[in-house]
Amino acid sequence: MKAIRTDKDKRLVLAEVDPPKPQRGDVVVGVHAISVNRGEIRRSLAAPEGFRPGWDVAGVVEAAAASGAGPKVGQRVVGMLPVAAWAEQVAMPAENLAVIPDGIGFSDASCLPIAGLTALHALSKRGSIVGRRVLITGATGGVGHFATQLASLQGAHVVAAVRDDKQAAFARDHGAHTVAVVGSDPAKASAHGPYDLILESVGGASLTAAVPMLAVNGVCVTFGISGGTDAKIDLSPFYIKGGGSIYGLAVFHELIAEPAGIGLTRLLSLMVDKRLKTHIAVEKPWTAIDEVAQDLQARRYSGKAVLHVK
Repeated sequence: MKAIRTDKDKRLVLAEVDPPKPQRGDVVVGVHAISVNRGEIRRSLAAPEGFRPGWDVAGVVEAAAASGAGPKVGQRVVGMLPVAAWAEQVAMPAENLAVIPDGIGFSDASCLPIAGLTALHALSKRGSIVGRRVLITGATGGVGHFATQLASLQGAHVVAAVRDDKQAAFARDHGAHTVAVVGSDPAKASAHGPYDLILESVGGASLTAAVPMLAVNGVCVTFGISGGTDAKIDLSPFYIKGGGSIYGLAVFHELIAEPAGIGLTRLLSLMVDKRLKTHIAVEKPWTAIDEVAQDLQARRYSGKAVLHVK
């Protein structure tokens, strides 16, 4: 079968690979659509030749789990793997899958696993956010546009940080009550703070700027490093205001306690009710993976990119 992997020039290409070998608790899925995340691309650029990336897939069950767990043959499903999900066929733990309801297409469903679950788990780190002020950096990205909607649904006052005025309408359309146009200075978002919860997806200078914006007992959840891995943190706000914390979120770690299928089912129900939407900026055949990967790295669009396998 075919799958996406890196070549000697660190490009992403289609290549022939062996079919999956399912374990007793695995469901075999024929993949119809995959979504592309910036983290996967960054990881691929640092990987050796032959590395197989891929987290998010949506497709149809071709073989049920031998254990009897999970969805059955013929059901449409969405799920995730920590690696090698971009292939014509994958074997996935049953608990990582959710059945796609009628009315939701493969494209929309494929966008949910990494981006949607990251947003869902990040927003949970402050407890109830009803009436709280929540800042979301990278608000027009894959995680950001889900987080903006979910925070608004939970009753928060959502402030979306965007790079320029052109992105403001996008953020408001996805539920932001206030838009902070920060350009190259993330500290500009402080004008709308302090914040009870900050979802920080950029890292570097953006994380440095976020900490002083926290309210008493505020939480900054950091889960991205596109702006750099180094941040200078001023600890004085924690002592002056009292309380407060920084939480480093890795979604696969969160899924140890709550399997992906649980959160995906919740997100899909919101989609069915039209309370959650995905913005698909790019939709192409999976043969265009290298082109899409380059555009994603260069931030040439807002929202999600979906590639069709079938």
